[in-house]
Amino acid sequence: MFSNLSTKFGDIFTRLKKRGALSEADIDAVAREIRIALLEADVALPVVKDFITSFKEKAVGAEVVKSVNPAQMVIKLANDHLTQLLGSENVEINLSAEPPVVIMMTGLQGSGKTTSTAKLARRLKTKHNKKILVASLDVYRPAAQLQLEQVAKKAEVASLPILADEKPLAITERALKTARLEGYDVLILDTAGRLHIDEELMDELKAVKQLAKPLETLLVADSLTGQDAVTIAKNFHEQIGVTGIILTRIDGDGRGGAALSMRAVTGQPIKFLGTGEKIDEFEEFHPSRIAGRILDMGDIVSLVEKAAENVSQAEAEAMAAKMMQGAFDFNDLLDQLRKMKKMGGMGAMMKMLPGMGQLRDKLENANIDEKMLARQEAIILSMTKNERIHPKLLNGSRRARIAAGAGVEVQDVNKIIKQQMQMQDMMKKMKKIGQKGMMRGGLQQLMKGVN
Repeated sequence: MFSNLSTKFGDIFTRLKKRGALSEADIDAVAREIRIALLEADVALPVVKDFITSFKEKAVGAEVVKSVNPAQMVIKLANDHLTQLLGSENVEINLSAEPPVVIMMTGLQGSGKTTSTAKLARRLKTKHNKKILVASLDVYRPAAQLQLEQVAKKAEVASLPILADEKPLAITERALKTARLEGYDVLILDTAGRLHIDEELMDELKAVKQLAKPLETLLVADSLTGQDAVTIAKNFHEQIGVTGIILTRIDGDGRGGAALSMRAVTGQPIKFLGTGEKIDEFEEFHPSRIAGRILDMGDIVSLVEKAAENVSQAEAEAMAAKMMQGAFDFNDLLDQLRKMKKMGGMGAMMKMLPGMGQLRDKLENANIDEKMLARQEAIILSMTKNERIHPKLLNGSRRARIAAGAGVEVQDVNKIIKQQMQMQDMMKKMKKIGQKGMMRGGLQQLMKGVN
């Protein structure tokens, strides 16, 4: 998401950095380029106009023209405005009420509502330690209720048993009663959708909302629909009143105009992003972090959070202790490969690092193969337990056997053995330098000889 916009902003600011002082004419030129970039990213025209007007008012002031580094000041202004446009602060889901807290999921058919219901349920269970019940009110789309039941199993949360020929309001009443009697903390109602907004859909949603009295009414919108998603969000909010937005399929949207427009048009916060098809590819929306990604400032905070989700403190401490002992065998390498896969792979991690936007073309030409992690895992799993612990045993015949077992070439086995040896050498250097030596700048010495 935002890759096209990020590239455009990157080009604008790269040219800007080559200049010294900036005149008002320079600011006007930059504003025009930003305007074109936003429109090409499918940002709504009224939103673009407001953004440019506000940006120019600040940019032509003395704070930019007379600043020591005008280019950096313009980038900061763009970052501040983007953050403000996206909502300034992260707005967390509201669970502050007597259980069961009711969350109502709305949206058009095909927006990813049912999958998002399961993803949200999974997140509330794992992050907030809540007991969750989900219920499908979609009695129109074939197998819709069965679909929720199946994805709820993946999310490891309870779903309301399906009864034939039951109407949406009756399902809502039964779900509320079940949630109260069985002590659920949160009830998530997956409402029916249509291919378009109509009076019948809205009447049903209003009736369900009046009965269930949800604390949160979340609109699920497909980011790939661009300007249509913004129009849909506006109509839903005007007719039933939404408290937040979930944007889905952002991994397939290179423009990001919907995200930049929705907050401004509806006045309601984007609360979550669906980042992929897997049940855990679902994250909170942080305006400042998204602005940082757009302007190629990276998103180190999210990267650290992902690492924390996949590596427990005990695991991190155990690995640190092993490092300081100078030990690193193939079992350790296998563990690291699996953790990297859980975090989304090499590509997903690199996108969160500052400055990667300028290297996007080079990275694409480098053909980073995400399947490499799976191949390396297969190679290690083709080794015996003894070989993993004692890599020096890996002679020519053993390497040939491992390659055949993993379905790769011998040279692939040689590469991972070299990788393990380099890591082992680094661990030995760490042991020699010690913790105090590392603090005194031993990192440069540590990296010598690593290629």
